[in-house]
Amino acid sequence: MSQKAIVLDEQAIGRALTRIAHQIIEKNKGIEDCVLVGIRTRGIYIAKRLALKIAQIEGSPIQVGELDITLYRDDLTKKTESQEPLVKGSDIPFDISDKKVVLVDDVLYTGRTVRAGLDALMDLGRPASIQLAVLVDRGHRELPIRADYVGKNIPTSSNEKIVVELLEVDKVDQVSIYDK
Repeated sequence: MSQKAIVLDEQAIGRALTRIAHQIIEKNKGIEDCVLVGIRTRGIYIAKRLALKIAQIEGSPIQVGELDITLYRDDLTKKTESQEPLVKGSDIPFDISDKKVVLVDDVLYTGRTVRAGLDALMDLGRPASIQLAVLVDRGHRELPIRADYVGKNIPTSSNEKIVVELLEVDKVDQVSIYDK
């Protein structure tokens, strides 16, 4: 793979997350009964950053959980023929029933990861609603799923790959386009 371009740098990511935080607050008329649930791995860090921004804006914290969708993926059999799936487990220390859950991920592509996340959430309780926040929407949906909050729409070809790198995992904040 070769890098074509950096489409979001550290400042652009920060601005996108600030905008998403404001949109979440506005759409939900505050944060009462709202929780954030990040999809492993990078969705968790984006959810935590959103929680910090929301707390700064609202003056009160919002709960954050971590969701592991490994066993809900529809491509599990393809991936596990050669190895066992690595399940890290979800960490949602609160009841999601009757809450407005904002599911958070880094990139929205085919929609299959989000579908797995929805299934995992429904096994944990019955939320009042589920909204979707993503840092990047790159198109190419295979399922009828759309994000409620998008940091940046980046149209791509199927020969390209979006790579999100975050300080917490990769020691740098940037979103890049690569040729496969």
